[in-house]
Amino acid sequence: MKVFTATLALLLVVTIGALPLSHAQQKVIQGTQITIENSVTVQELIRIADSLDTAVDRKDWKAARELFTEQIEVDFSSLVGGKPSSIPADGLIQGWSNNLKASKLSFHMRSNHSVLFRDSHNATMTSSGYAWNRMEEGALPENGGDALWEVWGNYEHKFVKTADGWKISAMTFNMVAERGNAFVRNTVPES
Repeated sequence: MKVFTATLALLLVVTIGALPLSHAQQKVIQGTQITIENSVTVQELIRIADSLDTAVDRKDWKAARELFTEQIEVDFSSLVGGKPSSIPADGLIQGWSNNLKASKLSFHMRSNHSVLFRDSHNATMTSSGYAWNRMEEGALPENGGDALWEVWGNYEHKFVKTADGWKISAMTFNMVAERGNAFVRNTVPES
C-alpha cells in the first residue's frame, strides 16, 4: 500500500507540475539569465531561502526572523486555507515557533531555484519545496495513529534589498501534494 501511495503522490506531482502556466508565471520560472554581474546576488538569494529552512528546522527563531523585512506578505492558503495577508514578521515567526514545538521534528528542503530581478532592489525566486514533520504524539490512536506528515509544493519568495542586505518581503507556498497525519501538521501549541 505504501508503494502505491508513493507512486500516486509522484503521479500527482508530475501531473500538476505539467499544467500550463501563464506568461507571467513562465517568466518567473525561467528567471533572469545568470551573468558575472548578478551571479553573487543570485547565490545570496538562494542562500537566504535555504538558511530559512535550516533555521526553522533547528528552531533558531532569531536567525529565521533576521531573514525577513519588518512586514511580510504571506500566502499559505493552499495549505491551511484563509487568504493572503500582510503581517509583522514577528507574528509569522511566533506562529511557526508555536507549531514547531520541541517535540516536533522537521526537515525542509528546496531545489530548482529560479531568480527574476524586477530591478536592482527587487527580486522574485521560485523553487520546489518539500517538508517532513514527525511528532510521536501523532502515533497515538486518539491522534490518528501516524507520527508523520509530509508536503510537496512550490515556493515564491520576494526579496527587497535593504541597508542590511537582501531580505524576504513576501512568501507564498502552493501545495502540490501532502500525505500523513493532519494532527501532526496542525500541532496545538503547548500551554
